[in-house]
Amino acid sequence: MSPHIYQRKPVNTDAIPTVIFFLLIANGLVFAAQQLSQFDELLGRYFALWPFGSAFAEFYPWQLVTYGFLHGSPVHLIFNMFMLWMFGRELELIMGAKRFLIYFMTCVIGAGVIQLTVSALQGSPNPVVGASGGVFGLLLAFGMTFPNRMIMLLFPPIPMKAKYMVVLFGILELYLGLSGRAPGIANFAHLGGMLFGFLLIQRWKKAGRR
Repeated sequence: MSPHIYQRKPVNTDAIPTVIFFLLIANGLVFAAQQLSQFDELLGRYFALWPFGSAFAEFYPWQLVTYGFLHGSPVHLIFNMFMLWMFGRELELIMGAKRFLIYFMTCVIGAGVIQLTVSALQGSPNPVVGASGGVFGLLLAFGMTFPNRMIMLLFPPIPMKAKYMVVLFGILELYLGLSGRAPGIANFAHLGGMLFGFLLIQRWKKAGRR
């Protein structure tokens, strides 16, 4: 990647950076609120990402941000937060907190935009929750920043260079989205996070060259 994108300096990878820490705490607190019956319906109705024209709830613009702080189960939350910490901490320490937050939220919003588009085409009435779009954007940035870093996959448990992992995940998400073999998972939102992350990186690179 272009050196204009990131502030290249030695980093302490054992630390939990500011934005990562905030996101971990915020997602944990919101999930705790979801477990309270008096808040669960309210949060789901007004802050999950609802498709246009859904018969169950209305779409509001702020949902493009808030859906990324809601999660459907403890496993969903833990997986996303682990991926956020694993791939995000070095990126934040290199980018800086402000640019990292802009990047992550761009991926979350972009993922939501793509998911709304796909839901409208498919006529799906179901809402979407989760930080996965932002996490997949981080996965892309990690692969571009550290392309030859060896990563141990969970499924299957084999080592792989980060650049190949990004390609593999992208192809898998596209296949699952087109085939419908992963019902209940917003595969196109994951791809949307990667797409908008890539577009923002290219914009930063172009601005750096100027």
